[in-house]
Amino acid sequence: MELWFSERYTPNAQFSIRVDKQIFSTQSEFQRIDIFDSPEFGRFLALDGYLMCTEKAEFIYHEMIVHVPMAVHKNARKILVIGGGDGGVVRELVRYDRVETIHLVEIDPEVVQACKNYMPFTAGWLNDPRVTIFYEDGLKYIRRQVEEYDLIIVDSTDPFGPGEGLFTKEFYGNCFKALKEDGVMVNQHESPFYENDAVAMQRAHKRIVQSFPISRVYQAHIPSYSSGHWLFGFASKKLHPLRDFDPEAWKALNIKTRYYTTVLHTGCFALPAYVEELLREVEE
Repeated sequence: MELWFSERYTPNAQFSIRVDKQIFSTQSEFQRIDIFDSPEFGRFLALDGYLMCTEKAEFIYHEMIVHVPMAVHKNARKILVIGGGDGGVVRELVRYDRVETIHLVEIDPEVVQACKNYMPFTAGWLNDPRVTIFYEDGLKYIRRQVEEYDLIIVDSTDPFGPGEGLFTKEFYGNCFKALKEDGVMVNQHESPFYENDAVAMQRAHKRIVQSFPISRVYQAHIPSYSSGHWLFGFASKKLHPLRDFDPEAWKALNIKTRYYTTVLHTGCFALPAYVEELLREVEE
């Protein structure tokens, strides 16, 4: 008998992965946590039935949410990661020698432990001495921070359940307050393709635009996420993701990547017409 994991995107569309075996399953205080092995995507993590990251494709998401802002903010040394309990964002950040402090705020300690136990390809860098993990609600944590961070990366789940508070106007306003004068915030911005996802994307974008003077959206192709077309938000107090981008300075760091390149950095901000229209609808 074949076993399949399926995530339904709409009543009429879903994504399925054939599963070899289930490695881990538990119901934490906040959500159901499942880890599976699959022949096509390798090991993957699901929270409340929603696919979070796969061994085969996670590098795309994690490289794009980290290297785009790090290539723009050349002095980012103190960094806050909200969510990201799988450890993939931290793995990419610790590749920068200039990074001195990484604070990871994850609401669910059981996600971190499960990933440490079963997903070392993302969680294997969480013990880096520059990393401190705080197990609490990111919304509550950010309220207490004032001009503390150079970069905030919001690696949240979808805008419901434990991650719902990370998509509010209050949250983005507090992120602005928590950043230093040249600080940058990057967030996963959902997919623009299916209607419900597009509405969630627009809602988040509208609130970020209201909170930051510079707000741009960029994209990546991630085969294991809804529709494969995924967006990220770049919000800043001063730095522009293209005008303040120095490709030669980033190349000099000699960081080897599998998806991100300096050419792609420029190109990923060129969005399809339908996405531009969705963004304009909430910017005006």
